[in-house]
Amino acid sequence: MTAWNEDNEAAVSDSGSVTVLEGSSFCISSGTGDISPDAGTNGVFFQDTRIISRWMLRINGALREPLSAQRPQPFEATFVGRAKWPGGRFDSPLVVRQVRHIGPGLQDDISLENYAAEAVDCEIELLVDADQADLFEVKGGRTSGLDDTTRAITDGRLVIEASRHGQQRGTAVGARGAEVSADGLRFHVTVPARGKWSTSVIVVPLVNGEAPEEPFKEGRLPHHREGVRRHLDWEEGVPRISIEDSSFQNVLNRSQSDLGALRIFDAHHPNRAAVAAGAPWFMALFGRDSLLTSYMSLMVNPNLALGTLQTLAGIQGKKVDVDSEEEPGRIPHEVRLGVTAGLSLGGTAYYGTADATPLFVSTLGELSRWGLSRDAIQPLLPHADRALEWIEKYGDRDGDGFVEYLRPNDHGLVNQGWKDSWDGINFADGTIAEAPIALCEVQAYVYSAYLGRSLLAHWSGDSALEKHWADKAAAFKEEFNKKFWLPEKGYYAVALDKDKRPVDALTSNIGHCLWTGVVDEDKAVSVMENLMSPQMFTGWGIRTLASDMGAYNPVSYHNGSVWPHDTALVATGLMRYGFVDEAKRVASGILDAARHFDGRLPELFCGFDRGEYPGPVPYPTACSPQAWAAAAPVQLARILLRFDPVFTRGVVHLAPILPESVGTFRAENVLLDGSRVTIKATGTTGTIEGLPPGLKLLAGPRPPLAYPLEGAAAGVGTRRLP
Repeated sequence: MTAWNEDNEAAVSDSGSVTVLEGSSFCISSGTGDISPDAGTNGVFFQDTRIISRWMLRINGALREPLSAQRPQPFEATFVGRAKWPGGRFDSPLVVRQVRHIGPGLQDDISLENYAAEAVDCEIELLVDADQADLFEVKGGRTSGLDDTTRAITDGRLVIEASRHGQQRGTAVGARGAEVSADGLRFHVTVPARGKWSTSVIVVPLVNGEAPEEPFKEGRLPHHREGVRRHLDWEEGVPRISIEDSSFQNVLNRSQSDLGALRIFDAHHPNRAAVAAGAPWFMALFGRDSLLTSYMSLMVNPNLALGTLQTLAGIQGKKVDVDSEEEPGRIPHEVRLGVTAGLSLGGTAYYGTADATPLFVSTLGELSRWGLSRDAIQPLLPHADRALEWIEKYGDRDGDGFVEYLRPNDHGLVNQGWKDSWDGINFADGTIAEAPIALCEVQAYVYSAYLGRSLLAHWSGDSALEKHWADKAAAFKEEFNKKFWLPEKGYYAVALDKDKRPVDALTSNIGHCLWTGVVDEDKAVSVMENLMSPQMFTGWGIRTLASDMGAYNPVSYHNGSVWPHDTALVATGLMRYGFVDEAKRVASGILDAARHFDGRLPELFCGFDRGEYPGPVPYPTACSPQAWAAAAPVQLARILLRFDPVFTRGVVHLAPILPESVGTFRAENVLLDGSRVTIKATGTTGTIEGLPPGLKLLAGPRPPLAYPLEGAAAGVGTRRLP
């Protein structure tokens, strides 16, 4: 079993590296296109196995002089360089172009163009190796002993194979006209005067000797592949955004493109897309990350949330397994592809997370308000009920009503909330909290799950069940505010530890409590003031841990850094409780930070104050693109528009509070039910064109829903729902 706790942070990559990806396949190379065995984490990866660990192109005995590296699409890169002229001619007229496509293997289209008035003989060699290392071994730097590969020349291709984890993994490399040896491919060519030579090098991954169903093939254009068509369909289907603030428009467009690139598909359900956590190391389904990402990207395409829910439902826990931490009804933390294509049950699932299961129910409840058909949502209700059973039977370990976590083995995650590093949960003095641990935001998600199930019961016309879950949510909220509130500090404990002591550090987690609505109204102002204090708000975003806490470190993973998704959820919570100015300040800060990252927010960045440096300081191992960071600007746009469809009530709310700097905002092609609508907004005014029949536009923010809802039994006391 993988030591999951060792690998929850991304690996360090070369700052000049170029990453291309499609589904769970990806390639990390240098800016020249080469993959050096000394580069550590570089390589071509297929189904979590490194199928190329060396890929060095030499022309006339020398490496290329790099000129340009461009990535026009997530799955494609073009490298341009200058090759050495035989004899060492200065200012060589030999230009090398390498067009790379990733997918079910790799295709490199290599051309050599001669701009001289004379022909030239060239020796071209491509040095190849494939260590067949597991992704976790590469990421953790544990590949030094992997020297057990075998090499053979079969049907004009170099085949490199090794036994890995009980499976035979292999790589076949070939090209027309190549001289194949154990080291790679060689070409002896004459490039005509002002002419060109070209070839296509094909890499085919092998699992137990079998190639993927549709590998790259010479003569078949890469852009005709299914993965490319899916990406183009995604670009056609997302909102078309036009904003006076061009940098904001650039951020949103980049987010939409990255979300499309991070989709993964189940081979058994090819039309069902789920979202992976991030590139390059987390191109896999992660329960928490995928659910939060799909929630925050509802305005881009609600079908991404539906596909994520459907895929997670298919691998929901069925039995008790101490090794994988599977339990009946539990939603997995992470699913790796292992030796099977897609996301089928043959993959390896690890279930050690406390929050994915309640988030599953609350995301389904949210989705019901977006007008998806009953045929889509109804089959997921039994899975929601199984998730709720897990919360009460397995999640609540000691019967106190709260969900705790304690790993039952020595290889799982020590901390099983979103701050899952080993030192992520600590007291104000820096002392690390001991499990079982009940996190405040996990309880907030549980509260949201209860409310979501009540909303789903209303949607299906079951008033008794609707009341049951509404009453349960109200009682849970009351108990949470008793046990987690720290009156002397004016904020909530981040957790309760093994002795039920409140863990008293000031953290961003309490902002998630605002987001779900579990915070009592009389405590909200104090929570807001703490979140907006100089100790928490850097000017760019909200710190994960306040700067006056004992464990604070602005360059740590979870103890003082800024995570864009976390900040976006805090801003959503501030807006929910009516702290409009504060929500706008936080949203503006994180969007300003995005401009310093060329429009693409990374997974996290360092938690220094905005006044200390000209821009946000990057965190060295941050994933980019990363799913919930990509979704964060979309969520911020939604809260600035205060755009909220409630199909269960037949209304859609639009009450913009756009900063003056944004100017006019226009989003066409926004999917609502089966209709495509256009949202227009300036300042505090907005309109929606093309609303579905029966849906009424309300020019005000969505108020908390009241129980009983429409059609519920009369005479029942009022409950406030999200």
